[in-house]
Amino acid sequence: MSKSETYYQWACRKGVSRRDFFKFCTLMGAMLGLDAAEYPKIVSALQSKPRLPVIYLNLQECTCCGESFLRSSHPLVSDLIFNMISLDYMEVLQAAAGKQAEDVRLKTMKDYPGGYVLVVEGSATLGDGGVYCTIGGVTATELLKQTADGAAAVIAYGSCATNACVQGAHPNPTQAVPVRQVVKNKPVIDVPGCPPIAEVITGTIVHYLTFGKIPELTNQGRPKAFYEHRIHDNCVRRAFFDAGQFVESFDDEGAKQGWCLYKMGCKGPTTYNACAITEWNDGVSYPIKSGHPCIGCSENNFFDNTPFYTHLAKIPNNALGKDVDRVGMDVVGVAGLAVVAHAGMTAVVKHGENKKDKDRS
Repeated sequence: MSKSETYYQWACRKGVSRRDFFKFCTLMGAMLGLDAAEYPKIVSALQSKPRLPVIYLNLQECTCCGESFLRSSHPLVSDLIFNMISLDYMEVLQAAAGKQAEDVRLKTMKDYPGGYVLVVEGSATLGDGGVYCTIGGVTATELLKQTADGAAAVIAYGSCATNACVQGAHPNPTQAVPVRQVVKNKPVIDVPGCPPIAEVITGTIVHYLTFGKIPELTNQGRPKAFYEHRIHDNCVRRAFFDAGQFVESFDDEGAKQGWCLYKMGCKGPTTYNACAITEWNDGVSYPIKSGHPCIGCSENNFFDNTPFYTHLAKIPNNALGKDVDRVGMDVVGVAGLAVVAHAGMTAVVKHGENKKDKDRS
């Protein structure tokens, strides 16, 4: 597929029916939380726009975000890479190395000034002039500045890029910093998570290539479609929380029954992400559903918010509206009152029935 060929032209050439093309556009609109009235715009854009050049940088990180990116199911990453975008540079996937690889990056920057999207995985480093991470003889921080300068938008992908993650944890020896602390002259979209859900990054890219602008963001600079709600709000174990049924240890009966993991340190009530809605691995599961408490990996400085397996003494801003250490007792108390009330009503009814029997006799 040439860069000048539109998505719809590519689809026709590959034998994709118009009906299936519309299905794809509808799926994208639903995943991004768009109103149905927006779907025709997606169709129109994909029928007329050429592929989007993308440069993907790997700075201070462990590549888990790239691994997550490769496992996107909606759309399949192979479709995204080879058909929807022109992924011109990504160290994890590219065959070229050294000067040849850097020449490709520089050519894209030269040929598409203001017309490519920069995806950044990993944190920049300011310590000792940035020497703790260098690529092709250039510090990661300088490489980030150079590449971001001609980008239309920058996507900070993963917690290392959005809040410096483990590299920025105390005492932060490399002086790791998030992307937005270095890039000041371009719109930066934060996609936090360690790693983020794959569909979040692909959905963010698809939104930009469809509408030519960044998606609506939260007050923290995150795509609102994926980071508007707390994991707690849609959690599969929420009913057990409301009922006061909590796991007290990982091998107790509550754990076997799938009860709420809040007392095991779950940070779902203070973590904003789409884990409970989109889930992972094509919607198979997410950590809480699989039996492990959320560690809040999409929230700032989560690596310093320890211990992971002890619940917060107090939830900020009264997010829960209740004291979880008392909620179980309260539920038992309410249940006890209900039993007493039921017994009392039963006694009254039986007394009335006995009285009627005596009157008849």
